[in-house]
Amino acid sequence: MTEMTYREAMRQAIREAMQEDPRVFLMGEDVGHYGGCYAVSKGLLDEFGEERIRDTPLSESAFTGAGIGAALGGMRPIVELMTCNFALLALDQILNTAATLRHMSGGQLNVPLVIRMATGGGRQLAAQHSHSLEGWFAHIPGLRVLAPGTVQDARSMLASALDDPDPVLIFENALLYNDSAEIDETLGLDIDHAVILSEGTDISLITYGGSLGKALAAVEQLEPFGISAEVLDLRVLRPLDEAAILATVAKTRRVLIVDEGWRSGSLSAEIMARIIEGAFWELDAPISRICSAEVPIPYSGHLEKAALPSIDGIVAAARQTLGR
Repeated sequence: MTEMTYREAMRQAIREAMQEDPRVFLMGEDVGHYGGCYAVSKGLLDEFGEERIRDTPLSESAFTGAGIGAALGGMRPIVELMTCNFALLALDQILNTAATLRHMSGGQLNVPLVIRMATGGGRQLAAQHSHSLEGWFAHIPGLRVLAPGTVQDARSMLASALDDPDPVLIFENALLYNDSAEIDETLGLDIDHAVILSEGTDISLITYGGSLGKALAAVEQLEPFGISAEVLDLRVLRPLDEAAILATVAKTRRVLIVDEGWRSGSLSAEIMARIIEGAFWELDAPISRICSAEVPIPYSGHLEKAALPSIDGIVAAARQTLGR
């Protein structure tokens, strides 16, 4: 077992991929000399050189398109988009090109591209840099969408993502980069299944990414109220592990979904719909959910905190669902 931060886990995953496969390279804004906006790629330029750690111009559409072209040419590019709001500038490339080429070519073309991006609020970066857009991209067929919420998953997911013949998007919640944990560096990971991180019997807390730690903290705070909460870490947002979702619902018969996206049209709404379709008669209470407030995320610290899902909010909603 090795202890490292989430940031170090991502860096080591990139380093290992580049050591094992000469086709792998990293490209994006400030990934080279600066070491990445969140210091994930710090030191990799000295180790691998400018051919494989490529600083790009400030044009997300252009360098994402270059990554797609490189993938079509047999390379295994990792494209870093500094934050997920910048992915909107590359949306045409991601949605209309990367996600569709396999289908539009009748299976003749694959785009084995990995796109990494920071996501989430809580850093006082205001409305234009605090998005949680995972649910938007999870709406798009042809993409695989991952949300590593633990240091272990940050270390393990990239190798599987690079092996995927289709484009994979990895959303890294920026508040997790300093988290530290012991991990097993030899542990592989499939990128198809959700995982139970805390067993419980009274209510299922279904979440992912930056909200995962809040849900796990809420488990401890619910215990004095006699509530045993189970936490399902989705990890993979497209395709959703529907079997795991329905299994935890059948076990606890009550559900609270925690999603940092906005409530309207959110991933939480999709999960609720699938539970209604597949496990309605298993429920002993209406499904609950906690999402970000329906406002552009504020800059002011206390307002930003109020706009995002919180541990106290999760505890209150769980108690309300159980009538305690």
